[in-house]
Amino acid sequence: MLRLNQIHKIFNEGTPDEKIALDWTNLELKQGDFFTVIGSNGAGKSTLMNVIAGVLFPDAGTVYIDGKDVTFLPEYKRAKLIGRVFQDPMAVTAPNMTIEENLAMAYSRNKRRTLGKGVTKKRKEYFKEVLESLHLGLENRLTARVGLLSGGERQALSLLMATFTEPSILLLDEHTAALDPSRAELITQLTKEIVKKHNLTTLMVTHNMQQALDLGNKLIMMDKGQIILQVDEESKKQLTIEQLLNEFQRIRGTKLASDRALLT
Repeated sequence: MLRLNQIHKIFNEGTPDEKIALDWTNLELKQGDFFTVIGSNGAGKSTLMNVIAGVLFPDAGTVYIDGKDVTFLPEYKRAKLIGRVFQDPMAVTAPNMTIEENLAMAYSRNKRRTLGKGVTKKRKEYFKEVLESLHLGLENRLTARVGLLSGGERQALSLLMATFTEPSILLLDEHTAALDPSRAELITQLTKEIVKKHNLTTLMVTHNMQQALDLGNKLIMMDKGQIILQVDEESKKQLTIEQLLNEFQRIRGTKLASDRALLT
């Protein structure tokens, strides 16, 4: 479903600020896999996501989605294959447009564009139906401007917009980090439900180690542009935060340095 083959990415090459962001990285996700990704700041997590999404092109290596080489396919052409939710609840919605207008744009992501009306009666009924699954009452606020929603409501809407066309790959980029604990728990639970319902192939970056252990069937740890640890489903069920920290220290010979990695 998703395969990265020998991905290499350097920023500011040949200067004093040169940084290897991805160091000949290999990764494969099969249909329905849900990988959580942890690592200290600067480990390469965001670059990994951006290379998959087409925001950045690698200096070497190949990206395959659904068996197709998309290495140099720009972001807008990958949009119908990829759903992405960012840390900032404001990132992927249009605040001055209504809920139904935002949903109509997301609904058309993997469809041929026409001059027809974006919000039809039939689509409104469908939007109400999918919004009911969030249990936030948004199905009764279709004409409300998205900018008036709370951060948690907006992030729930972003998650729905990213997934209701059932993309080949779902990218979750610290999508609960900016929320208060109760809203973060809501979005975490919605993530579990939506990913399971649609059997979505998912890659989620998080600084929260407990969340990384609780969600998904596999886990990878990154450091200095490399995947230094990959944990399969059975092993992941037995893991604790302390064991993860000890494993990092065993591999790298130093403690995991991150301002938020110890949050539970």
